Amino acid sequence: MNVAAPIAETYAQTRPAGISVAGSSRRMPARRGQGTRGTQFAQLTAFVAVAEHRSFTRAAEHLGISTPSLSQAVRGLEESFGVRLLNRTTRSVALTEAGEQLLQHLNPVLEGVDHAIDSVNAFRDTPSGNLRLTVHPVAAETVLGPLISRFAKEYPQIELEVSVDIACRDIVSEHFDAGINFASTIAQDMIAVPVGTSVKVSTVAAPEYLAANPQIASPADLAHHNCIRYRWDRSVGDAWKFAREGESVEVAIGGALAVTDHNLAMRAAIDSVGIAQLPDDLVAEAIWERRLVRLLPDWSPEANRLFLFYPSRRHVPTKMRVLADLLRKGR
Repeated sequence: MNVAAPIAETYAQTRPAGISVAGSSRRMPARRGQGTRGTQFAQLTAFVAVAEHRSFTRAAEHLGISTPSLSQAVRGLEESFGVRLLNRTTRSVALTEAGEQLLQHLNPVLEGVDHAIDSVNAFRDTPSGNLRLTVHPVAAETVLGPLISRFAKEYPQIELEVSVDIACRDIVSEHFDAGINFASTIAQDMIAVPVGTSVKVSTVAAPEYLAANPQIASPADLAHHNCIRYRWDRSVGDAWKFAREGESVEVAIGGALAVTDHNLAMRAAIDSVGIAQLPDDLVAEAIWERRLVRLLPDWSPEANRLFLFYPSRRHVPTKMRVLADLLRKGR
């Protein structure tokens, strides 16, 4: 039985009939006595998937095959080379020096094959299917929300499923296609692409709160106030960071309310519960209506950036690419 066949079949399902993925790799090693180019390409595809995911289980889920089949394909590749490419333990998978060299040379080749075939697919395929996203609430409101109508009109055959959650979900194990979240929450083995502009933050309070409490002239004064701890990022705890003309300060804050929902934090600030730090886009209207006042205008709270992230740079479906392009272009 050819254990690499399921991988080749999975890969081929996304390719148009009549186009050979094997023909682009003349230097791929022949398996002793019986290898075919299709088997060779499938083994190399298996190796790259494991190398990118650093996990046989995750790579198998990504390719849609069983873990034993994937393991056998990689083992067959190692036998054909006569060297170990991956070091395996019960908890991790790591590349050997030979594996690092092979991955470095393979990535441009395989990406070139993908781009060449996708350029043909563009003439034939209409983006379609289900696209599952896990999105931070701030991203849902400021980045994705304004584009949903346009996306639906341009790509009516794509069924967009959006799960809004402040936690950064494991998109591989939970079968999401991609996510949008802040950089500090994204796993290091993900491909991350910046979307939208930097998320700037304002420190705000209601006029009624300011009238009834001590004046705020510097960030240090916040230590004596009731602050609403909006935990929109795991890097945001009980300290707020400010910068001005090269000077940076971090202020330990306290307060009677901690929330993970920006609407609740803003409502509490408007109702004079305390002082909040919130993204500019979310508080702009309330400031214009004078329900909130921006504090410390000379001090800028640390800005953050939202990223679209997904597991692999290769084999990105057309439906995913058109969304990524739209997000990068913005409004």
